[in-house]
Amino acid sequence: MPDARDLARWSAALAGIARTGLGFTDNLYERERFEEVLHIAADIKAAASALQDATDDAIVVRRETDHFVQEWLENVGEGVPGYVTPKVAIGAVVGNDAGEILLVQRADSGIWLYPTGWADIGYSASEVAVKEVEEETGIECEPVGLLSVIDGQRMGFSRFGMYMLLFFCRATGGTLRCHPLECSSVGWFAEDQLPEHTAGAQWWGPPAFAAIRGEINATTFDPPRAPVWRD
Repeated sequence: MPDARDLARWSAALAGIARTGLGFTDNLYERERFEEVLHIAADIKAAASALQDATDDAIVVRRETDHFVQEWLENVGEGVPGYVTPKVAIGAVVGNDAGEILLVQRADSGIWLYPTGWADIGYSASEVAVKEVEEETGIECEPVGLLSVIDGQRMGFSRFGMYMLLFFCRATGGTLRCHPLECSSVGWFAEDQLPEHTAGAQWWGPPAFAAIRGEINATTFDPPRAPVWRD
């Protein structure tokens, strides 16, 4: 049976199709149909929220539905710029000569994780990785390879579609310096001494430390579902 995560993914996919359709057509009949799809997607998303919050409050669900539809309609583009695609996040696993990994503690949540940030226009993905590491930690690094390409919705990130490109980088210089707004602490950690509240280490830890040790690893990615849409 589908759970809240499945419902959120289906809602995001339907909303993306409808918003893209609105961006490519001026036909009033087609626009009405796409807007109806948006309302269906909003109902699904509200139902997912209700499952997560363990509430069946119809008033709350309806208010959320109206909010979702309005938000989606306000973000419809025109033509190719309106083609809805996942946002892209860049992560950087940085290792040093001692076999340690560079982690930052997020100021808002207290969670420890490798440096991450949204992809910026005008920079290549590897340039974003280098830039985020220096900005968040003060450490200079060079990208060595791409560890993983990850679908954020499969990992439980359900606010909107997102792909994470996770790079392996080697530290080349700099001095530890915590970003005053984005993190509350920063440091180097051995594989068996990761701080409490480190997020997702069960899936990214083994390939990350294998790369730091110099072991050859192929880039990992989410395998296609079978059938693609349902699983």
